[in-house]
Amino acid sequence: MKHSMKTKIATASITAALMLGSISVLPVSPVYAAQSAEVIWGVNMRSAPSTSASIIRMLKKGEEVSIISEASGWYKISDSNGASGYISSSSKYTEVGASDVSGSSSTSGSSSSSSNTVKAATAYNAVVKKGVSFREGASTSADRIRYLKTGEQVTVLSKVNSYWYQVQDSNGVKGYVTTSTTYMDVTGTVSGGTDSSSDSSSSGSSSSSGSTNSSSSSGSTSTTASATIEKIIDAGEKYLGTPYEYGSNRNTTTTFDCSDLMKQIFKEGAGVTLPADSRQQGAYVKAKGNYTTDISKLKRGDLMFFMSYKGSSASAYSGINKQSQTITHVALYLGNGKVLHTYSNASGGVRTSNITDTHWEYRFIFGGSAL
Repeated sequence: MKHSMKTKIATASITAALMLGSISVLPVSPVYAAQSAEVIWGVNMRSAPSTSASIIRMLKKGEEVSIISEASGWYKISDSNGASGYISSSSKYTEVGASDVSGSSSTSGSSSSSSNTVKAATAYNAVVKKGVSFREGASTSADRIRYLKTGEQVTVLSKVNSYWYQVQDSNGVKGYVTTSTTYMDVTGTVSGGTDSSSDSSSSGSSSSSGSTNSSSSSGSTSTTASATIEKIIDAGEKYLGTPYEYGSNRNTTTTFDCSDLMKQIFKEGAGVTLPADSRQQGAYVKAKGNYTTDISKLKRGDLMFFMSYKGSSASAYSGINKQSQTITHVALYLGNGKVLHTYSNASGGVRTSNITDTHWEYRFIFGGSAL
């Protein structure tokens, strides 16, 4: 005789005892018996039956849990440590099927199990191929939550526009990453895709005929440049901690000096081949015509060029005509007074530094875009 999962009471209560490794029997609701469940991929276990409830932890593939009750699209569950929480019962995340449970008895005509196995459907649908920024908003100017590492699995929740995905990591944290296939392998169909984010420059898309094309073209160019800058920065952050070596080999990435680092990350991130040393790179940027001697006017992704060290105070550089000084160092500007660069092994090799009110600020000669 077959019974529904909600009314099968007689034998299923032994499941919880087996799961917890004891012979005691957990109390069973008169309308719902504990059911065996196996997680086949990561799923969020929450403190309450709501997507706004806090995440207790991510249930991992292969974990066994017991379903205590079901209501309003949620399962209340107990894990192998006895902790209780909630997971979605949506068919998008769970698959219910029959299977035998060790220790249960079957009767003639009831080949279905005395409890049902619930398996969480695959939550992750993307794998990080190359380290990428995980941001709070769909914009290169949005704060970085952290850096997603190669091999991490994430869930793509939606495609915000042509340039950004909203994703959720294994800790349940939501954020945004670039849609570039350089950084992630995404499987399946992702919903969304309208160009409505802050980085899509969609303003004017509903304007009258005759103005749409120019607005779209301008926005597209701006967004493409921003995306390229982020790729360069991401390439640089991949090498954080790489040892410093003056005159490093330009054919390897085992060590860097300042200009070698810039040459490598512009090649990886933008396909741009910069000259070999900092002085030549400075001339390259000046030849582009888009440079400034005012440090406050620098933009994220600009190259910065510096003179030799004279001292740690601003007065040590007073009266010096910096434009006549020889370039001795180059760095990548990250915004908010921070740079990515390398200058010694003692400082940790490739690193980020806050240059505001330091000798780096006082040594600044000029900076600008190399793109």
